[in-house]
Amino acid sequence: MSETQGKSKFFTTRNLVQLALLTAIIVLMSFTPIGYLRTPIVEITFITVPVVVGAIVIGPAAGAFLGGVFGVTSFIQCFGMSQFGTTLFSINPVFTFILCIVPRVLMGWLCGLIFRALNRSDRTKLQLLSYGVGALSGPVLNTVLFVLFLIVLFGSTDYIRGFGPNIPAIIVTIVGLNGVIEAVVCTVLGAAVSRAVDAALKRMHR
Repeated sequence: MSETQGKSKFFTTRNLVQLALLTAIIVLMSFTPIGYLRTPIVEITFITVPVVVGAIVIGPAAGAFLGGVFGVTSFIQCFGMSQFGTTLFSINPVFTFILCIVPRVLMGWLCGLIFRALNRSDRTKLQLLSYGVGALSGPVLNTVLFVLFLIVLFGSTDYIRGFGPNIPAIIVTIVGLNGVIEAVVCTVLGAAVSRAVDAALKRMHR
């Protein structure tokens, strides 16, 4: 398949409609209570679900795009809507922008690649497993990449060091409850929704 054919296949009416719908869902979740579970220490997000659905149903490029939308809404939260984000923004706005955008774009893209690699098998069990693994990779990658970028960009600041006496303690503090809850919720919802949408689309195009 040539590059032009690949692009034309991606920019179909169906894909654009799905991207628009998932983008609207991300925006809705970002600015309503359904998108975040905020605690004094960490902010647990469920916005990885529509990103995962897009990455699985449409592909890695869609996952990267939706991850970027997620990142932009996350950056907007830094303007007084998120205590954690606002504090980081006050320390370094450029680093905060990178922290909000880059990990989310990578998360969506890698999630799509992981699903695509696993879903190539002709075995039904492996195909079913690919939805679970693909959905799980979303919240796991989101947490791991965000924490890595956070440590690299802000690890030397007094604010981040206040989470623990050393980097492992910081990682445990941020990843612990945050990662577990995100992984459970997003894996169940992401896998179920992606599988249902994918099956429905295949039936429509038979």
